[in-house]
Amino acid sequence: MTKDLTQLDLLAELEPVVAENIDRHLATAKDWCPHDYVPWDEGRNFAAMGGRDWDPDQSRLSEVAKVAMITNLLTEDNLPSYHRVIAENFSRDGAWGTWVGRWTAEENRHAIAMRDYLVCTRAVDPVALENDRMVHMTRGVHAPAGFGGVLDQVAYVTFQELATRVSHRSTGTVCDDPIAERMLQRIAADENLHMMFYRNVAGAAFDIAPDQSMESVTRIAKTFAMPGTGMPNWRRNGVLMVKHGIYDLRQHLDEVLLPVLRIWNVFKRTDFTARGERARDELGVYIEKLTRDVAKFEEQRARILAREAARVG
Repeated sequence: MTKDLTQLDLLAELEPVVAENIDRHLATAKDWCPHDYVPWDEGRNFAAMGGRDWDPDQSRLSEVAKVAMITNLLTEDNLPSYHRVIAENFSRDGAWGTWVGRWTAEENRHAIAMRDYLVCTRAVDPVALENDRMVHMTRGVHAPAGFGGVLDQVAYVTFQELATRVSHRSTGTVCDDPIAERMLQRIAADENLHMMFYRNVAGAAFDIAPDQSMESVTRIAKTFAMPGTGMPNWRRNGVLMVKHGIYDLRQHLDEVLLPVLRIWNVFKRTDFTARGERARDELGVYIEKLTRDVAKFEEQRARILAREAARVG
């Protein structure tokens, strides 16, 4: 039976990989400024400054687009919680600390750009948005029971960053506004680079501690939830986003889970002991069940959308 590496051992073993991927990231990432993605000439004062307060008629976004934008923005707003969780599971020293700081700074631009766009274009109620931000950030984000350590964290953020990329791109499409779509494509490009960083670190972890990594990936894949869970109106908004394909089970399976698992070569690796193979088999059973669930979900969604179309017609 192989002996587990401690968290300190894992952090030390993976630090050269982190340093290498920071260099790759900095060479690839493009600097950008949030103000370059906001149509400032559409802005005008609200009542407190002698102008007019928000009215629903001022928004040019559909209900689905508004819900998706608000959900994505509130998710980005909780950055202080994510920083805390990542710093607790990584380190604030050396290459790990450098990455935590860089990642946090890059992520913060997303919320800045999205909020400025929404307020400037009067796309959503700014008072309701601020009230929801206060509630969501006060609650914060906390790791679920049983989650902990660098392997769980890099597995989770690999899936989460890719899922967020998909959600931002889908939201840009439903906004039907070239300005919003350009901004969200820019944000999605950041998320993709962040995913690649974490995916590479997790891939290296498989080579260093295959059984431990396999157990973490299985645990995270089976319990994965987007970081926005628990925000105001989460259930209602989540249902609407799923129904309209902003982020649904099919996307989660085909565009997030399976591509990452293929890159890690999870189902073809030969370096597991019996312990790692058990975790891999458990993941395989879960993927098979999820595949069946996806088919059922799509059939149900098609029936719901057909009934709604018939009522409108």
